[in-house]
Amino acid sequence: MLGKLRKQAALALGLALALGACSEARLAMHATKVGNDASALPGVYKVGNPYQINGIWYYPAEDYTYDETGIASWYGPGFHQKSTANGETFDQNDVTAAHRTLPMPSLVRVTNLDNGRVLVVRVNDRGPYAQGRILDLSRRSAQLLGFEGKGTAHVRVQVLPEESRQLAAAYAGQSANKGTQVAAAPRESVSAQSLEGAPASAPPKTVTTASTQPAKSSAITSAPLPDLKAQPVQQVAPRSTNMFIQAGSFARYDNAQRLSARLSTVGQASITQVNIGQQPMFRVRIGPIASLDDADRMLDQIVRSGAPDARLIVD
Repeated sequence: MLGKLRKQAALALGLALALGACSEARLAMHATKVGNDASALPGVYKVGNPYQINGIWYYPAEDYTYDETGIASWYGPGFHQKSTANGETFDQNDVTAAHRTLPMPSLVRVTNLDNGRVLVVRVNDRGPYAQGRILDLSRRSAQLLGFEGKGTAHVRVQVLPEESRQLAAAYAGQSANKGTQVAAAPRESVSAQSLEGAPASAPPKTVTTASTQPAKSSAITSAPLPDLKAQPVQQVAPRSTNMFIQAGSFARYDNAQRLSARLSTVGQASITQVNIGQQPMFRVRIGPIASLDDADRMLDQIVRSGAPDARLIVD
């Protein structure tokens, strides 16, 4: 997933993490100038087209407010030295990750809620394949976060907005130097490929997004690509969590009630109200669920019962 960096374009970068008042790590990147060498950054900046996994559509987009809790897994030997979705070469010993919809590359803060370890990783691939996972980390990332042996962890994933924008701008500058365009999300609906590479039919609905190509800069000469392998792993207090399946979220209570009734053969669903800004929303959840195996099995049943937006969360 990461392309080889040329020796003459070696980056002298430092990374510092500091714990804030809410005990969460924040990243501070400092990049040195590397001139106009177009090979300094690996791969390309890419948002990508809508695509399908097991009948479910995903819509990549720039989302600098992304903040989600769920289950993370890891991948390594079977993919080592193979290409990532943005044209890098995957190195299982780098601190990287695969995400279904975030731009590549972007930076995210990952907190292992089970043990309190915090790490900043770079998203440079698409995945995970498993429905109940929100992030697939490289083996080294899983080691640093302390769950390589267990295989999965309850995590919180937060995009680092300013640092991710800085990366996007650097790739835009590199692309401008090459005289090419940065790969971005489409303006109109398009046919997509599944992650497995099999052709997929067009999306069931029209997707219209504004161009997410970062603004070009004729003066970008720094490559803000941090040496994430050198960062210290931060420690915050572990958090007790439970697993739930959120089958849907609705602006109308009667819609939530209908879904809840339809799921009665799977499990006892509850309806809770939350406010998104000024808008009340009614979410339908089943849980808490004791084991990950049970949660995966139940999630599959719920998706097949006609709730394709159902997801496994930790709370």
